[in-house]
Formats: sequence, structure tokens, C-alpha cells
Amino acid sequence: MNSKDRANLIKRISTIEGLTDNERSALLGLLRENKSYGLVWEDKPEDIEERLRDELPILTEVPERAIISEDKDAPNHILIEGDNLEALATLAYTHEGKIDVIYIDPPYNTGNKDFIYNDSYVDKEDSYRHSKWLSFMSRRLKIAKKLLSDRGVIFISIDDNELAQLRLICDEIFSNKNLIGCIPRLTSPQRFAQEKNINISHDYLLVYRKYDNISFNKIILNKESNGKELKRDKIGYYYEGDTKALIAPLSQGYSANCDYDFEYNGKVYKPINKDGTRNRWFWTKKRMEIAAQLGILRETKSSIRMQIYQDVKFDVTTNTLVPKEIGVRFCSLDLLANKYSNPNGMADLSNLGNIIFNNPKPINLIKTLCELYPSKSATVLDFFAGSGTTLHATMQLNSEDGGHRKCILVTNNENNICEEVTYERNRRVIQGYTNAKGEEVPGLTKNNLRYYRTGFVGRSRSMQNMRMLVNLATDMLCIKEDLYTEQTTFGEQKTHKGIFRYFDDGNKKMLIIYREEAIDELVDIIYDMDVDQPIKVYVFSPSEDPWEGSFEDVSDKVELCALPQAIYNTYRRILPKKKDAVVMPEDDALATTEKEEEQFNGMLNFEYDEEA
Repeated sequence: MNSKDRANLIKRISTIEGLTDNERSALLGLLRENKSYGLVWEDKPEDIEERLRDELPILTEVPERAIISEDKDAPNHILIEGDNLEALATLAYTHEGKIDVIYIDPPYNTGNKDFIYNDSYVDKEDSYRHSKWLSFMSRRLKIAKKLLSDRGVIFISIDDNELAQLRLICDEIFSNKNLIGCIPRLTSPQRFAQEKNINISHDYLLVYRKYDNISFNKIILNKESNGKELKRDKIGYYYEGDTKALIAPLSQGYSANCDYDFEYNGKVYKPINKDGTRNRWFWTKKRMEIAAQLGILRETKSSIRMQIYQDVKFDVTTNTLVPKEIGVRFCSLDLLANKYSNPNGMADLSNLGNIIFNNPKPINLIKTLCELYPSKSATVLDFFAGSGTTLHATMQLNSEDGGHRKCILVTNNENNICEEVTYERNRRVIQGYTNAKGEEVPGLTKNNLRYYRTGFVGRSRSMQNMRMLVNLATDMLCIKEDLYTEQTTFGEQKTHKGIFRYFDDGNKKMLIIYREEAIDELVDIIYDMDVDQPIKVYVFSPSEDPWEGSFEDVSDKVELCALPQAIYNTYRRILPKKKDAVVMPEDDALATTEKEEEQFNGMLNFEYDEEA
């Protein structure tokens, strides 16, 4: 049976009437076990998985930990504190199909207290050691695939303890045809004399794509040239001092049109020969001014020159910077360079001050992986965030190449790692810090960092739980829309967190309606508004209908979504089956309590213009 036939059969089984949920699950289980080839292991349930049968995960912002840039165009990075299975479930709602690059460094399951399962370390003597690890990883990788965009790619660090098993499970989840490579990485350049057998100084990166429609960038390798280190600015790669003269040689002859004094950075430069005689520039004054605006001029003691870049050049026919047809495809042995090794990761972290974390990955590794992806506005996810290298590298790369990448980190707070390591590291990177040498390092201030914690709402579909889910889902909606600027009024009506909230950053607009009783009055406000694009309206509804009839007169001004049904639909696809039966709303479930009614009547005091 091929995958398409299997999928169709699963759909048919899911719709068969007269079966209990347990019977339906048993049939689907038998179908999935019918494999001709693949990895089989004994599934070991997680405590968190059992909790998700009774409760739904949500995200709640910790506003006091937010770091907000004065730059209105700064990318919004997200740090989530919580179990990554919980967090991935929430991201399935906010970011399904939106993640371009995933990098994870999961526990290697060495048996040396590096892997915790259900609050206990898994040691080498545990007979279910590999089954526990595979159960743990498979749940997370299945959701990760849903998060990837159509051109998405995932990088997974691993060593020999689980490489074979990980390869097989990834072949099943992502398909073996989407394997890009298994790349060795140097972990340590040292050779330990006390090693009894072979000194293992590498681990691996498994690389998969979601679909066969991505081609990595060519790259400039960081090799030295005549002792010069390859550097990079927002324009591209260059070697310090590798410049080109702008004063023309005498053999080109004199041109009055190119003989002029040029002011640059407050200094005046003249085309003077070594003997003091007057000469000419290569370019006209207009072209020289364009080159200055592009930022490719470099000053010397006596003149100005043009910086030579490895990957771009100044095209004099168009007066623009254009790519050079150079560069190489990344090689599977490139990560064996010392700059990708663990000691460099330790150096990166120690340079930030007293932050302690074992074996952090180096910034260079994550920068290189992100640089391979063919977009400078990619969304990057790391749900085994550890010390937070992935965010650090993302911000650093943006500062170097002018990118606008956004990064999402997920980690638990075991031993206060999220607060004191992951968050603290990146807070210093953004706000500036004093390095190990006592030098002040300026912050990468054009970045926003928002801190969230996972929480839970009852899973049974009672009206109380439905309303609570909608109210608590606001932070998730802000993440989903990448819209955080809240307004205190909508039209001339003041907002209220228990009734409706309005977000508007000048580019996007979002209205969240918690009390359906407010719809008619809010529709009147929308009717009188001039909007250049539809307002995204999330509205509480006990069904899948977002009150379309009520919004009929403003249908061209709004984009409607019913909550919590949209969240339920996502969670239904990824969470384990719930234990209890569905509790449907009662006939009078929409009625407000006396206290709610009193509050509601006090908040919506609309005034109408009779002549309007």
C-alpha cells in the first residue's frame, strides 16, 4: 500500500460511524504498524503527553522580561520557557508552515545523565534507553515537520549513540528522498592520550528538507589570504586592506571631467600623483558620490580607494552593486574546521561573562547554517535551545549582512537554565555587556526579545473552558500575526480585556472579540472606518461560524476567524486523544452571569451621531 492509499484509508476509518474512540484508535494503530521497512520500537508514554490528554497548552507573555528596541522595524524574537512538546503544540497553531530553518541539538542519550525522561535520567543500564529516546524525539519531529515551510529545512546535531536510529526515524517522518546529508562536525581538535581505542573527535549534522524544492546558497569560505582574515559587513565579504586605487594611471590620459576635489567624511581628497602633479579620478563626480552612498569607499592617509568584495562588485554600467559569479557549494567536510568545534562555543559563552553551560555550540556553526538558507528574512526555530546560541547567532548574522531573520527559542527552566542562561545571554547580546577582557561591547540593539511561559486550559469543551481558552490565547494571536502594538481605543470606544482588544502597528490591524454581545456595536465602528487592508478579526464563537451574518455589512473590511474552534482544529491534529467525552455547550451557555452583565453594560457606552 502506497502512502496516498494509506492516507485515504486513515480518513475513511476516522469517519466510520458506530466505532468507539478506542476501537478507531486500535484500527489506526494496526494500520500504522503494517510496515514493510522502517524502525520499530516500544513506545514509552511521557508524563507531559498524558497531561495533554486532559489539558490544552497556551502561551503567556512575561512582560517584565521583554526587551523592546526603539527601532520600529526590529525583528521580534521569541523565547518560550516550558516543555518543548507543549511549546511545539502552541507553535503548531501560530507557525504551521511558517518556519524556514530548524536547528536542534537534542540530548545525545549517551547514558551519562544527558537525557531526562519523565523527570528521571536515562542511564546506560536502562533496557528501554533507546525506546524512550525514540518516543521522545518522534513526537517532537512530527510536529516540527508541520511547522516547516514548503522550502523549510531542519538541521539536527547528533553523535554515534543515536545516529542510526535518528536517521531511520527521520527517513520515515521527512522521507529518505528529502535527506540532504549527514555531515561530520569537529567537536574537539585535541587528541586525548588516555583514550583506549579511537579518539572520537566529531559528531554529525543530519539535514533534511520538507520538499525537494530548495537550493542552498553558495558561500564564501572563511579562509585566510596572505595572512588576512576574511571579514564581512552589510555589503559582503572582504579582506582588510584589499582595495583598488581610484586615481587613474597616467597611461589613461587626462580628463577634465574627472579632475575634481572630492569631499568625503569631512575631508577633501584630490587626484594627485606621487610627484605632486594633478591627475584625474577613474570616475565622474556623480559616480563617486554614488559609490560613497553605497559605502564601498575606504580612506587611506593620503587618498580614498574602493573596497574589493568577494561576493559583490560595483557595476559601472548601472552604478549598483551586483553579485559576483563566484562562491562554492557547501562541502560535507567543511564543518571539520576548528571554528565549528566545541571549544569555540565555550569561548563564545565565556566572553559574555559569568554564564555557565556545558558544551554550547559555537556561533559560527549556526551562522553558517542560516547563511546557507536562501533568504535573509527566514524564521528560525530551536526547540532545544540550551544556552541560546541560535538566537545569538541569528542576531549576529543579521547585523553583519543586513538580514531580518526572526528566531524562536524553546527550553525548559530546569536548574533555572531559561532565565539565567538562555535569556540572560541574549539580554546581554542585545543590551551590551563587558567581555572577559573588561572591554565594553555594544549591544545589538535593533532586536526585540519577548519572553513566554507555557500554561494550560481544561481540554473538555465546556463553555467555561472555551471562554478561558479564547481569553488566554491573546498572546498566541499576537505571535501568530507578529503584531504586538496594542491600542487603548477602537474608533472612539475604549477597549477592555474582558470584552475586546485592538492591535494596530500602522501596517497590520487585529481585533479580538471575547464577548459576542459586543459584535453589533463594533461592526458599526468598522462600518465608519477607512481601512487600506482588511482587519483580522478573531471572535469568540461556540461553533465554527465567526458570526459572518453579523459582519455582512463590513465583509470587505474584515477577515474573520472563529475562536476557539481554529485552535481546537490545530490541536486535534497533533495532540493525543483526550480521555473524557466531549462536553457540548448547553442551550443557555451563551448567557452571561449577573456579574459579567454588570461589567459588560458598564464598558460599552457607545454614542451615536443622529445625522450620521
